This record gives sequence, structure tokens and C-alpha cells, in this order.
Amino acid sequence: MDPKGVVRLRACGALLTAYVAPLFTANILDDGPTVLGLRTMELKQEAEISVLVPIQAILDRLAFELEKPEAEQSFVFHLESTERVPWAGVSPPRTGWVEATSLPEYMLTGVARKGIIEVAETIPESVGGPIAARIRAEVWGRAIDIESKVPAGAAFAAAGLGFLTEGEMVPVFHSQGWVRLSSQFGHVLSKEAKHF
Repeated sequence: MDPKGVVRLRACGALLTAYVAPLFTANILDDGPTVLGLRTMELKQEAEISVLVPIQAILDRLAFELEKPEAEQSFVFHLESTERVPWAGVSPPRTGWVEATSLPEYMLTGVARKGIIEVAETIPESVGGPIAARIRAEVWGRAIDIESKVPAGAAFAAAGLGFLTEGEMVPVFHSQGWVRLSSQFGHVLSKEAKHF
């Protein structure tokens, strides 16, 4: 969603996780949600890595490799951390997830659209950064319903990252104050919403 964004790549054994943060607070005093997008991939060989790299660097490397004939493609990347971002220290639970409910894709897409419109209509054209951040935090931090405790920002991230499939029912899981949407194409993780 942000071409200048950062991806956190973590490998443990033969599993690679790629985290992005479409929504995050700039500092610990902000009240807005930190919402993480997650994709997992199986590696050909085991590795141990934890790096933060620009999303554009990954996209450029993939484009370069995909231009080659298939027999010459090499997806072995040698990456070094070049970035620092406030959300990189946020670690959702790895275990203990319990399925609570499922939400229809159309509901999540609708929540995302309504939130985008609300933010656009609420933020004046010449507003300062702190006021805009507060408005976004209020809109995206609000629960989409009382039962699921899914923040609207999670719906925004799922739709914006292209994780939703038309007609899909998206399972919602909870663990240790966190909520996870697990769609066919990826996961969205966030702390549970505190207000409705």
C-alpha cells in the first residue's frame, strides 16, 4: 500500500514470514492501532534471518529475476537490514489462537470503504500531522462490531493488501488480546479494538 514502506522478513527453519504495517503509530504515546499484514512462505532450505528491508528493493529484485528465462532465475536473496521502523518491535503471539467467528468479505470491504470516506471527509485540507493522526486512530481503531473486537483498520489492511476474495468468509481468531483475520491470501493481525 505504501511503495516506500518496509517489510520485515523473518525465517525460522523452512518457514519465511513477511510482515508489513499498513497502519501503525509513530510513537508509544499515540493511541492508534498497529495493524500488520502477514504472508508466509515455505523455503527450499532452512534459514535463520530477521531483517527490515524496503518493499521496493524486494519488488525490484523479483522483477529482475522474473525477466530472466525460468532456468536462469535465482530467488536466493542476500539481504541486510537497512531500515528502522517503530512497528518492528511489535510481535503478535505465535500460538494460542482460538477461532471466534467468521466475517464475510463484503462486510470487511464495506468497513474499509466507509473508513476511507470518513477519514477523507473528516480531515481538513490544511490540518497538521497530529490532528490527522488522531482522526485516523479514531476511525481505524474502532471495532467493526462488539463481538469480534476487530478494529476497522484490520478490514482496511485486508482489503488494501489484496487479501480478500469476493464471497469469502474470513475466519477471526483471538490470542492474548490480539485478533487475526486469516483469509485465503494472507493474515492481518492487530491488538483487539478497545472502543466501538
